[in-house]
Amino acid sequence: MNDYAVYVCTQCGFEYDEAKGWPEDGIAPGTRWEDIPDDWSCPDCGAAKTDFDMVDIERA
Repeated sequence: MNDYAVYVCTQCGFEYDEAKGWPEDGIAPGTRWEDIPDDWSCPDCGAAKTDFDMVDIERA
């Protein structure tokens, strides 16, 4: 099992799930947070990548 993390925007609550990626911005499923460019911003509110926090989730 790959231990993918979820990162949540502290400004609006948008969730970036490493397992799902964000294809709308060209980020493929399985892309790790550290591999996303530092200038990437929240697609919902425009917050900086530094405004995201990792959260623990339970996967079935």
